[in-house]
Amino acid sequence: MKLGVHYWNYTTPADPAAIAPTLAETARIVEEAGASSFTVMDHFFQMEGMADVDEPMLEGYTTLGYVAAKTERMTLGLMVTGVMYRHPGLLAKIVTTLDILSQGRARLGIGASWYEREQRGLGVPVVPVAERFERLEETLQICLQMWSDDNGPYKGRHYDLAETRNSPQNIRKPKILIGGGGEKKTLRLVAKYADACNVFGGLDTADVAHKFDVLRSHCEAEGRDYDSIEKTVLVTQPALLDTDAWLAAAEAYARLGVKELQTMPDRHPVEFATGIAEQVMPRLTGIGPV
Repeated sequence: MKLGVHYWNYTTPADPAAIAPTLAETARIVEEAGASSFTVMDHFFQMEGMADVDEPMLEGYTTLGYVAAKTERMTLGLMVTGVMYRHPGLLAKIVTTLDILSQGRARLGIGASWYEREQRGLGVPVVPVAERFERLEETLQICLQMWSDDNGPYKGRHYDLAETRNSPQNIRKPKILIGGGGEKKTLRLVAKYADACNVFGGLDTADVAHKFDVLRSHCEAEGRDYDSIEKTVLVTQPALLDTDAWLAAAEAYARLGVKELQTMPDRHPVEFATGIAEQVMPRLTGIGPV
């Protein structure tokens, strides 16, 4: 079982001057411990319900560029890019830039976006949910075209590109991970376009098992090999809160075919990273899909 670290909070430590060194040290420790991926959020305001809206939040791709310079092996991506926050052609170029500068470690995590407070606050267009999913599908098509030999036009319902030129091309074509568990639209797009999916899960794996059954049915409808899609789960309970229970859940997720679990810091990030390195990684590496 692989482990990803999802760095979602920049509040600890409180001094803004300490954000960068704390981020770098956290990434260094978990990479040395064997973490496979490092992700940050694509938000501009902190999420209400998780923390106070005024708590610090950094722009995601700029943050990943910094992490790329401080690491060597981990896959880097947003969990997940909000489709409304960047024009698709620019998004493809941004991810390509990250891939080039990280020596082939970029992953495009993407979803339909949802946090309307930050969108309205910063002037990002707010459109109906159905349109967001239409834009998400067109964005996936545009990224795939830009990461191919086809540099011709793209004309969709929402986006019109005269050229999909992308030079330089990626060192390694970024894998596309679609985040979310929506059964009618999100998982259908996973079956049609994605290399990987990501859903939220707890210590009880029943809901995730159901989502995977739905994904399997979409794969059958699309003529897609279900096993070709990498399954990943963001476990909402921090791994250090009850490590034995978390690892027992990891074994259950492995039986569902999950290849990577993500965990989120619940304390000072460097302290969390050290705990992951000492208490979780040595035991997690022995867990594999059944």
